[in-house]
Amino acid sequence: MKQKQSQNDEFTLYDLRVEVLETGKPFVSHARPGDTFDVIGGRIVFPPGREGYQASFSLYAMIAVLPFLPAKQRPTHPNDWMSTDTEIASLDPACGARFRITRLGMRSLHHADYSALPLPARTDKA
Repeated sequence: MKQKQSQNDEFTLYDLRVEVLETGKPFVSHARPGDTFDVIGGRIVFPPGREGYQASFSLYAMIAVLPFLPAKQRPTHPNDWMSTDTEIASLDPACGARFRITRLGMRSLHHADYSALPLPARTDKA
């Protein structure tokens, strides 16, 4: 049974855009310059109007960026490298692909929509 959503279970995450960048070096990961997807909450979303092969993203490119996405979604200190560094290199050193992760706007979400576990009871009066 899904728990009841309330204002008290709200948190914020950044929406993200991941884009394949042109580097002038050969790509071997089936990534193509200009390919993109967005991360919205816990979902990967492809741009509207893309169908078939155009609505895809290289698995190997995805593997390169996936570990960074949850951290990039969360607010970080302005001096933290996760706040300032935006480009990720391909996992294959022979591949010239680079991937830019851009923080878009912040989105309010609710714990109850992302976890089956209830929040622990708060003991403070905040």
